[in-house]
Amino acid sequence: MRILGIDPGSVATGYGVVERVDGQVVHLAHGTLRPPRGAPLPERVALLWRGVTEVIGAHAPDVAAVEQVFVSASPRSALVLGQARGAVMAALGEAGLRVHEYGTRTVKQALTGAGAADKAQIQRMVRSALSLQATPGSDAADALAVAICHAQASRLTALGVSVGKRSGRGGARGRAGSSWVVRRGR
Repeated sequence: MRILGIDPGSVATGYGVVERVDGQVVHLAHGTLRPPRGAPLPERVALLWRGVTEVIGAHAPDVAAVEQVFVSASPRSALVLGQARGAVMAALGEAGLRVHEYGTRTVKQALTGAGAADKAQIQRMVRSALSLQATPGSDAADALAVAICHAQASRLTALGVSVGKRSGRGGARGRAGSSWVVRRGR
């Protein structure tokens, strides 16, 4: 299973692509999409949508995992971040990908065993877990961490246990919406 992890942001959106093969999580790609800061918001949002669409085209993921956004104290920042996240979700929905969402604490817990890990610890754990030669930038590391979290969750699903929030397929390919899924094997 090929997983596209995304850490949405209005200034920087990290992405990471991993594949779960025979119980192992293998790194395929990662990077950061950075629209120009001075560009008008509609242009930045369009660039994010286009960038995510290109990543999907280049790596053909089977599923996407997106980190749920942290709500900031600034209403303006929260609105801008929501619009960036909307561009990401629109690109994923248009591609017909099933989207799984994970909270920040859940991702940190899955990767480090502690829900309060800092950015540097996440970067080190991602590098170690994927046997990377270099430490990825923080946005890409966060996206890879989300992808690793989903790889672990999907492994549990294969064993008969599923926990997490799942959004339905977007567009004409399926139903929209999201639901909490907690299932024990058949």
